[in-house]
Amino acid sequence: MMFTAWVSFVASTAHAAEDTIKVGILHSLTGTMAISEAVLKDTVLMLIADQNGKGGLLGKKLEPVVIDPASDWGAFAAKASDLLVKEKVAAVFGCWTSLSRKAVLPVFEQHNGLLYYPVQYEGEESSRSIFYLGAAPSQQSIPAVRYLMSKEGGNVRRWFLLGTDYLYPRKTNQILSAYLAVEGVAPEDITSIYASPHQSDWREIVESVKAFAAAGKKTAVISTVTGESNTHLYAELIKQQIDASKIPVMALSVSERELRSVDLGKLAGHMAVRNYFQSVKSAENDAFIKMWADFNGQRDKTTNDAMEATFIGFRMWAQAVSQAGTADVNAVRQAMYGQRVRAPSGFEVVMNTNHHLSKPVMIGKLEASGSYDVVWRSISPIKASVWSRYLPESARRIADWTFPWVCGGCIEPTYKDW
Repeated sequence: MMFTAWVSFVASTAHAAEDTIKVGILHSLTGTMAISEAVLKDTVLMLIADQNGKGGLLGKKLEPVVIDPASDWGAFAAKASDLLVKEKVAAVFGCWTSLSRKAVLPVFEQHNGLLYYPVQYEGEESSRSIFYLGAAPSQQSIPAVRYLMSKEGGNVRRWFLLGTDYLYPRKTNQILSAYLAVEGVAPEDITSIYASPHQSDWREIVESVKAFAAAGKKTAVISTVTGESNTHLYAELIKQQIDASKIPVMALSVSERELRSVDLGKLAGHMAVRNYFQSVKSAENDAFIKMWADFNGQRDKTTNDAMEATFIGFRMWAQAVSQAGTADVNAVRQAMYGQRVRAPSGFEVVMNTNHHLSKPVMIGKLEASGSYDVVWRSISPIKASVWSRYLPESARRIADWTFPWVCGGCIEPTYKDW
């Protein structure tokens, strides 16, 4: 009798597993990056609940598997392995910093997993196991500098490149420095400073910004500071009365959410460059904001760029699974190419064969209310340039995962007709 019950339990458990598709969520819910990442976990949970409310996928319910790497870059690889090997998830939505993405990349390639990465990054990478949902430099940092150099953007001629001390800021600033050199900017008009990921005292750094700007030429700060450090940085900008009309700060890794604890009335005029702002006027954005507010019981109505990227990636993954008729990684990967979503940005975005999206670029100016007023946007979505043409070692590289290339960084087709 007990044996029969045990067999019955095992059979019902196996049947339940067959009736679900597991979705991994790999975001820091504690530590220095929780301020940015925790909301992305909730965004995926919202999208899973929404999809399940529509009947799931392929007649199966989606089952979230949430793991917290706790802002510890060394923990990301082991946690990713748990999701792929132990939990056997069909896809993972996660990571924020480039250090965490680099840590999990070999794990996803070894176990043939799929990671949907939702944050702007430095480019110079294309993996068959990662779909990059955020901006590459050609879709963010370079358009931002171009704008600031223009009459409309203030005719900036001097550049203070300020970042957190890790891969993304350093590589982004290397590309920006090469671009500025091509534009004729002298080396003495470019400087860089990198701060600890745990930086809380910004007094000396902001003093260095003021000293650099005192040379007489219009100066701007390009900030690749990430995580909690932004709240301390912007508090110091207020303390030292950095006037946005004289020394504008253009942020690459700040959204409406990171500055909610700062006196925004004293930061009005500083800028950010993203692919989406909550202030965008579109029917798709109205629906997105309502979806988010409804999901959390109207306690939080603030959306941001990384949340929109997660939304796009999840919708494309769901479409690819439906199109392929299976959640199998190899089939879904192929079905991802050409997927289109009408995004909250108001633009139709497409996934290209380089595993990157074509996305619009927007520059927002911070209002005292805490929202960003869009002061410039691209006419249409811009296709990501994965490898920078401003770096000699990258200029000829191609990222294309379809025949005959099938590579993330070759300079000629992998397959040839002889």
